[in-house]
Amino acid sequence: MEQGSLELTIGPVAHGGWCVARHDDGRVVFVRHALPGERVIAHVTEETTRFLRADAVEILDASPDRVTPPCPFAGPGRCGGCDWQHATLEAQRALKADVVAEQLRRLASIDRKVVVEEVPGAPDGLGWRTRVQFAATPGGELGFRRHRSHDIEVVDACLIAHRDVESTGAEAHDWRGAAGVEVIASNAGDRAVVIAPRPRRTVAVPELEVEASILVNQGKGRTEPRRGSGVVHERVGDREFRVSGSGFWQVHPGSAETLLDAVLAYAQPEPGEWALDLYCGVGLFAAGLAEAVGEEGAVFGLESEAAAVRDARANLRDLPQARVERGRVEEALDRFQIERADVVVVDPPRSGLGREVVERVAGLEATRVVYVSCDPATFARDLAWFAEHGYELADLRAFDQYPMTHHVECVGLLTRA
Repeated sequence: MEQGSLELTIGPVAHGGWCVARHDDGRVVFVRHALPGERVIAHVTEETTRFLRADAVEILDASPDRVTPPCPFAGPGRCGGCDWQHATLEAQRALKADVVAEQLRRLASIDRKVVVEEVPGAPDGLGWRTRVQFAATPGGELGFRRHRSHDIEVVDACLIAHRDVESTGAEAHDWRGAAGVEVIASNAGDRAVVIAPRPRRTVAVPELEVEASILVNQGKGRTEPRRGSGVVHERVGDREFRVSGSGFWQVHPGSAETLLDAVLAYAQPEPGEWALDLYCGVGLFAAGLAEAVGEEGAVFGLESEAAAVRDARANLRDLPQARVERGRVEEALDRFQIERADVVVVDPPRSGLGREVVERVAGLEATRVVYVSCDPATFARDLAWFAEHGYELADLRAFDQYPMTHHVECVGLLTRA
């Protein structure tokens, strides 16, 4: 074996796209591009006193779940965007289920069997990502960061990108002067390209293969339209949502409807009830809640991004019982004197709620709290804090919104014990 390489027997999956093995000296080795039960030659990429990181570069004994990655840019030292292209979709979902279950058990003392469900719209796990953020080289070529690196793997196509993203032909053009380029394709047929220029540089926008709005990212969440309206529209059921610039929207074409259905099934909003939608974005869940509680009820949404608040207000203008305000949850609940609620929906960023927000939400004494999470570790951590205030995890669903990656979406129902 080469220096810096180890022969390892791979153990269980770990959060973040790794599997766990043991070095002869007892240190843990976190290994990418491996599967549980395999024997591999792994090249060490990082070493600390407590653990090693490594890439499996040769498979000596392969798992029956192993497949050839469909993307030519996937593999050790290559594009860092996908974690599990070397596993079948069924194995990927089982691995993600194991990660969620392990985080719940370790961080929240919850022992629960987890099943990760397929999200409709990408049966082969490819062609689902409707918002793709490319990094640009100094020479203007597009690609993706390599894992734990600033180096860019230049690509001529991305297999998990939606066909309407790829139809722009963005990877074939020169983006000199750009630090990054985001390509957006909505399910209503809109396309947008958001350019992040390098400092003190301008970008000559190439002629794309299809019509698209062109926006320039001004930093701090602000975008400025250069061509077109800078707004895309997304349809969920019979309702249309506007999303400005690179504002947040679920990237899998089946996710918005799947999550809305799951949230409403757990929230069980009744006519006349008072509901909160915290971290409400452009108002997806607030709209569903408002339709359910009716004009005799009320929905209060909170969102910190100014553009998302403007979009949410526009999206909910036909629902007078819904109100959206701008603010950070940590301070805005007090500023708007919110003291109680019948049901609360939270959809925080990857960092989760945190202890302060958990305590404030628990103090509302809602009978149902629906927690939407894109990170099982912070989700489980927050559940442990909710338990201190008398809330227990009554039910849980997990969704494979991000095939080929380690990411998984969870929707949990918390009720007062």
